[in-house]
Amino acid sequence: MRRPMILFCIVTLAGVAAARAAGNPEAGAAAAAAKAAAPGKLDIIKKLAGDWVEVGEDGTPTGKEVSYRVTAGGSAVEETLFAGTDHEMITVYYLDGGDLALTHYCVLGNQPHMKAEKQTDPRKLVFKCAGGTNLKSENDEHMHRATIVWQDDGHIRSEWQEFKDGKNVMTAAFNLARK
Repeated sequence: MRRPMILFCIVTLAGVAAARAAGNPEAGAAAAAAKAAAPGKLDIIKKLAGDWVEVGEDGTPTGKEVSYRVTAGGSAVEETLFAGTDHEMITVYYLDGGDLALTHYCVLGNQPHMKAEKQTDPRKLVFKCAGGTNLKSENDEHMHRATIVWQDDGHIRSEWQEFKDGKNVMTAAFNLARK
């Protein structure tokens, strides 16, 4: 007697949920449209979509390339550094709740997770390490901080700070120009 009653309740609840969804499809569509139309924190990263080349201080291309690609239905941006080389790395930018975050798949074999700090300059994003995978502790060598500065629509500067034992041991800076 108990099993048929449980089955009856499940079928009834499923039917009520289906009827509600079918009865008001406009509400779901309106919510989705509002979400898509609202500018988000990820939008500034999405504007980087395309191919970029590193340039020297004199503006001459170095041959090192970086690409940005919007993926996963617009919910993530994939950055590929040095594609096809032994130093190829991937960074994925996304929203974690309301926070702009990234995971950097590093040639060091770890994957630091960073969250954007509160933005005080509209042309600058600073990310700080908030953990990661394949890291025993924050003392392990890893990328701990990343900064992107928009110089203009076709030029950005990207800086990555590598930490070990809690100290900055190296900063890799890239001046990038849109191809």
